[in-house]
Amino acid sequence: MPESAPPRRVTAADIARTVGVSRATVGFVLNNTPGQTISEGTRARVMEAAARLGYRPNKAATALAGGRSRIVLLMLPDWPADFSVRTYLEEASRALDEAGYSLVTQTHSAARVARPLWEALNPDVVIGWARFDDDDVASMRAAGITRIVPRPDVQVPLDEAPGVAEGARLQVDHLCDLGHRRLAFAAAADPRIGDLVQARASAAERQAGVRGVDLVDVRAVAHADGSAAEAVRDWRAAGVTGVVAYNDDVAAAVVGAAVRAGLRVPGDLAVIGHDDSPLAALFVPSLSSVRMDAVQAGRFLAELALREAEDRPISPMRYEPETHLVVRESTAGETDVGIL
Repeated sequence: MPESAPPRRVTAADIARTVGVSRATVGFVLNNTPGQTISEGTRARVMEAAARLGYRPNKAATALAGGRSRIVLLMLPDWPADFSVRTYLEEASRALDEAGYSLVTQTHSAARVARPLWEALNPDVVIGWARFDDDDVASMRAAGITRIVPRPDVQVPLDEAPGVAEGARLQVDHLCDLGHRRLAFAAAADPRIGDLVQARASAAERQAGVRGVDLVDVRAVAHADGSAAEAVRDWRAAGVTGVVAYNDDVAAAVVGAAVRAGLRVPGDLAVIGHDDSPLAALFVPSLSSVRMDAVQAGRFLAELALREAEDRPISPMRYEPETHLVVRESTAGETDVGIL
């Protein structure tokens, strides 16, 4: 049995034929266009026919007619989408959807060949996680994009960006409060996130200086190539007792190497991660970490986009997501974990 064709969308032209008026008149009534001399009787007949026929306006056409696409384009850096990033994007998308906007993402890489989506989508706002370069700004301007975040004339160093400095401060302060005086920073080896890794390392070095302790080494480590084991060996020889890790994956690599080397964690080497991913609680020993409120950060992104898209007054503010220290076994366990 052949499938029946889906019902055709009722159009304004259908309403015009039913009522016996022009398509323009129907458009004026449905859009409540000001300055038109249309009788109340005609208005009532048009609205009644629209309801009876099941007319639903084309939201995309309505938005374009009003000069808006109701699209927010978020240009993502070429970073791995870890747990906190996924949560952040989900919450931002949910908050924008509640306001009638769609969040569209595109990875922003230096080697990009495809057209940037701002040329195809006509988004109301384009947002990046870092300041756009002059070529990108010029391309957006040429495409008619006027709402760009961060604003092209504002530049904030990445190691001073929201969340970066605070997370590193909590990591360093926690180890210092436990009595550690010689620290190392375990960086991620992925070159795509080199700028963010360096920003967190710089913030950690700055906070170590504030606390009067030595951060003796910044080194990339990975779990599969032996670099974590080499780093642990060198750090112990240099008297390092506390390690600030770029994230929980890196912290797990350091702890694993330490345990395999026969060291006690945290007795011989205390390690703290960042992001409080599910791995942090599941790993043995469980990883102390820094939790950043990704839900709050996602909501803030949505609010920033809506302020730009709808020309709401923007009050001067510096956003700092809530960050919390989560203490587990890798820094302050009741019993050291290691090879007995």
